[in-house]
Amino acid sequence: MPFLFKIALSATIIASTSWIAGKNPRIAGWIIALPISSMLALLFAQAEHRDQAKSIEFAQSILISVPLSLTFFVPFLFADRLKLGFFGLYALGVVFLTGSYLIQRWLLS
Repeated sequence: MPFLFKIALSATIIASTSWIAGKNPRIAGWIIALPISSMLALLFAQAEHRDQAKSIEFAQSILISVPLSLTFFVPFLFADRLKLGFFGLYALGVVFLTGSYLIQRWLLS
């Protein structure tokens, strides 16, 4: 599968969702929460490498990583209590995400 096609398709989905967010953030949030990027990445990897075992390992890694990656949003959930601005919440989310990555590495080792 041509690399530029993969870039164009992925970019179109992301750009469309960010455009929709300006009109209806709830629908955009629902769309982006779908495993579209994971589905595309799995499809692209299988088409390119044709290695079922690696594709299955990739999917398993995604399954473990998705719930852990949601920790990024925890500071935003408590924004009223934390009294931080957007960038403070974002930075704290990145800290949580870093911890989640370390947990993911430990779980998959």
